[in-house]
Amino acid sequence: MIELCELLKNWPCTAKGGNIRALVSGVTDHSAEVIPGSVFVARKGRSVSGLDHIHEALRNGAVAVVSDISNPPALPQGVSVISVPDAADFLAYACSAFYRHPSRELTVFAVTGTNGKTTTTRFIGQLLKAGGIRAAVIGTLGVWIDGRKTPLQIPPMTTLPPAHLHRVLRYCADEGVTHVAMEASSLGLSGRRLDHCSIDYGVFLNIGTDHHAEHGGEESYLRAKGRLAGLAGQIVLNAEDPAVRSITADRLPVMTFGERSGGDSHLRIVDDRNGGWVISAGESHSVIRAPVEGRHNRLNAAAAFASLMAAGFGLADLCKHASCLSLPEGRMQEAEGAGIRVFVDYAHTPDALEAVLGALSSVCKGRLILVFGCGGDRDGEKRPQMGRVAGEYSGSVWVTSDNPRSEEPARIISDIMEGLKNTAAIVRAETDREHAIRGAIYEAEPGDIVLIAGKGHEEIQISGSSSRPFSDFRTALRFLGEREAEDGASGGDDRVQTTDRFWYDGSGME
Repeated sequence: MIELCELLKNWPCTAKGGNIRALVSGVTDHSAEVIPGSVFVARKGRSVSGLDHIHEALRNGAVAVVSDISNPPALPQGVSVISVPDAADFLAYACSAFYRHPSRELTVFAVTGTNGKTTTTRFIGQLLKAGGIRAAVIGTLGVWIDGRKTPLQIPPMTTLPPAHLHRVLRYCADEGVTHVAMEASSLGLSGRRLDHCSIDYGVFLNIGTDHHAEHGGEESYLRAKGRLAGLAGQIVLNAEDPAVRSITADRLPVMTFGERSGGDSHLRIVDDRNGGWVISAGESHSVIRAPVEGRHNRLNAAAAFASLMAAGFGLADLCKHASCLSLPEGRMQEAEGAGIRVFVDYAHTPDALEAVLGALSSVCKGRLILVFGCGGDRDGEKRPQMGRVAGEYSGSVWVTSDNPRSEEPARIISDIMEGLKNTAAIVRAETDREHAIRGAIYEAEPGDIVLIAGKGHEEIQISGSSSRPFSDFRTALRFLGEREAEDGASGGDDRVQTTDRFWYDGSGME
């Protein structure tokens, strides 16, 4: 608890009415989260305004309402009306202040990039844990401390909003955590969720084509990513990504990473000829057995190594713990049965899909069979690009629904098909994702690899205004089990043979 006047004393504002010494029980911009004693920040959101929810906040017990409009509405006697220059800026500051600025007690790594944030933050956490350091990882998969998921209730967001972020950071500090690795999404950065959070190292992985529409174009997307360079004390970056270089041009990195040689503050990582990695930085040099597959995951590991070296850890010590690295749930997650390998991966951008397909094609003994779709109400321009990538690497493609949201699944599939028109792959359209996964698994023969891409760890599928429980991995396990049972009962000869090519014109199967 903190007095309202203490919360406001370091902030430019005017306060009218109410009790300036009222005890504050929380700060939030969501009226449904208001409890008696809360400060409600009525800021403007992407689609709604907090001003429309003031009455709900008052019903729930708000003692003060903060806004940045010149003429705030009249409020009941006993409620403080506080005017600030920027409500979003105040929200971030006030949430940090309410929890006694917990980020200042921690070493914080914030990782941004179109792809790889979840894996890189997990790698940082794993390396720290292996070195005996209590570390937390915050992001898409929740809050983890020392490799175990915490029971904290948080919204399912890549980057937490300030009211939840600083509560989590306070919990971590009180639990003896000293280092935190968290994901910094473009939407989180543009929404000011990380403002007034003490970030020691900003880590830049890559810049691809995603979320352009949600930001109003590529330029705004790049500007959002670039905000991390201004928020972080020091930056670590992928030296070989031109877009990363462009958005961090005014900052000198403390460490860089990549596959080419560099200076003393550069970590180089490449494959050796024996299934391992060669890692070098300055005069330090190590050869280790590769704990994960794929060039993209090797670069994610390089980002984790470089970030920890920037924080003072030695390369030799980090390499001793490299065997602990393992991928998060829904990232190259493998199941096997009936001689078939099935992988589930979150790849939902053209770059990510190409990276995963490239990694699997290098180890696939038979055909590569792909199941994927694209999300609705999201960047439509990437759909044909993903179709092109799918056809380039796969022998068979099942185009299906991802999270269609408010869009018609047939429209999304039609957009993807534009990129598959000149491919040699066998292409099928199946709007029901469960049926598509079954079809792919029953189509496969021993030696084939099935990749189910796009949803990864997600446990629901969103269609229209409703959602239903759905897990790609559990669905794959179920059909693999059925396939094995049927093959066993029939002596292994009862397989679905599919040789015809199908095209989808948006209205039906042909």
